[in-house]
Amino acid sequence: MATSSTSALAAPRTGIWLIGARGSVATTVVAGWAAVAAGLQPAVGMVTHTPPFADCGLPDLPSLVFGGHDVAACPLPKRAEQLAAQGVLPHDLPHAVRAELAAADAEIRTGGPLVDDLRDDHELISAFAEDIASFRMRNNHARCVVVNVASTEPAPRAGDDRLPASSLYAAAALRAQAAYVNFTPSTGLHHPALHGPYEVPVAGRDGKTGQTLLRSVLGPMFAQRALTVRSWSGANLLGGGDGAALADPDAAAAKNAGKERVLADTLGTVPEGVVHIDDVPSMGDWKTAWDHIAFEGFLGTRMVLQTIWQGCDSALAAPLILDLARIVTRAHEAGLTGPLPELGFYFKDPDPGAPSSLSEQYTALLGLADRLRVAHT
Repeated sequence: MATSSTSALAAPRTGIWLIGARGSVATTVVAGWAAVAAGLQPAVGMVTHTPPFADCGLPDLPSLVFGGHDVAACPLPKRAEQLAAQGVLPHDLPHAVRAELAAADAEIRTGGPLVDDLRDDHELISAFAEDIASFRMRNNHARCVVVNVASTEPAPRAGDDRLPASSLYAAAALRAQAAYVNFTPSTGLHHPALHGPYEVPVAGRDGKTGQTLLRSVLGPMFAQRALTVRSWSGANLLGGGDGAALADPDAAAAKNAGKERVLADTLGTVPEGVVHIDDVPSMGDWKTAWDHIAFEGFLGTRMVLQTIWQGCDSALAAPLILDLARIVTRAHEAGLTGPLPELGFYFKDPDPGAPSSLSEQYTALLGLADRLRVAHT
């Protein structure tokens, strides 16, 4: 495997600490990383493998080392076999990268807080930060980035006296001086108790992989063509851990907030209509998103655009997470700190200052690539 090559051993190592490290997304990230690093699969979906990112000083894939927190016990090799049985991973991939999956699984620590955990927030943050720091020391990492890929949690309620789990992990990342990426709609660093300034790069909230990706393209199209959107409704059918988590109305509301925000930002207003999220356990890791857009053209002529997006959530998310981990690590090395609005290309809820349309977000991302390239030369 490429991970044991002389060049990989000589390169500075970068730690990727995944929150929700035994979930479908994390398993696909680790299996996909191992396959691409070894040349078993092409880097489809990885923007950082395209020419604009050449010579930016991004960490090579073979130099990445994975670990993380999770409350689940199913080991990564077994979880990969389950995903292969569902068609998420190629049938023979779990066997081909079993050693890499096992190595990552050995670096996973128990997360929390568990139901019977009596530790307070300060104690939990300290314990999680120590896990991250020990991971860095064991593997001699030059940098480490924490990426939240856990299931969506409900938004905190007014009067809650405890930090939500996502915020505990975010605080632990900061304490361990690791960069932080929130790929979920969960609160993370958006909790008022964790306001900046930050001494490390931090990025976004809620990865943009399907329905909202289309909305960030179609919303600007209607606005730029001066077409009046009358209503925009949608539905999502999905299974797996996300489907079960989003069956909670509070968690679904946190997820839908980002979808509405894209329309508000690109259209200048939120048209009537709602988005429904339905848990269909038999769909597993696959999802179907449907949008019905009613709009008016010249002379008030009424028309409709409908879109259907059918995809595998883990396969859509995994290359983006690898992109973000590499870019944020390089930004940390270049001395950048705080939010990175240039990474809005990847998020439903990007950091303040990010444009809203996908094309403008891509331009901003290329601008960040140029900055990192100049800093590398």
